[in-house]
Amino acid sequence: MKDHDPNLIVRYTPNERTNHWITAITFVLLALSGLSMFHPAMFWLSAILGGGQWTRILHPFIGIVMFVSFLILALRFWHHNYLDANDWQWMRQMNDVLANREDKLPEIGRYNAGQKLLFFVMVVCLMLLLLSGIVIWRAYFAFYFPIDVVRAAALVHAIAAFVLIVGIIVHIYAALWVKGSVDAMLRGTVTLGWARKHHPRWFRESIK
Repeated sequence: MKDHDPNLIVRYTPNERTNHWITAITFVLLALSGLSMFHPAMFWLSAILGGGQWTRILHPFIGIVMFVSFLILALRFWHHNYLDANDWQWMRQMNDVLANREDKLPEIGRYNAGQKLLFFVMVVCLMLLLLSGIVIWRAYFAFYFPIDVVRAAALVHAIAAFVLIVGIIVHIYAALWVKGSVDAMLRGTVTLGWARKHHPRWFRESIK
């Protein structure tokens, strides 16, 4: 779909961008507050939610907000993230990807294979964080489970959080690396040249 400017293509609607930024903001709050509870050396990060007690109270509720927001996001973009033959070929040509030799790569749709893999990593991590988070949520659920189960859930929660934080760092780096990606999520549009260069198959489908 084209925007009113003939040189731009709409990549994300206002609703999609709002959904993304709610997920992103809650993720930052959860990452910082979670780290503050992970080790005493990082306790100072609890100030972002008003201190230790408020952090312990608010962290799980913000987690629910993030999960619901991400669930909506995942349902919106699920059908764009199926891996196809071009994606497997894209991964086999990682040298060309890293060297920005995009003319040698198979045609990419709305998302490339790296973005799709990260999407499914996030889906798995968010599911693990939700389930383990419920088990260790002391105010409401932890007392229903044996202490060994609670301890195991705490370990799963920490590992899933670590993987998700690393994944989001990669996501941010990739967005900064491919100039124009951040603008797409800020204003919703990309130039025709950007779309043709980075996502040629999606470009053709969008201008039909």
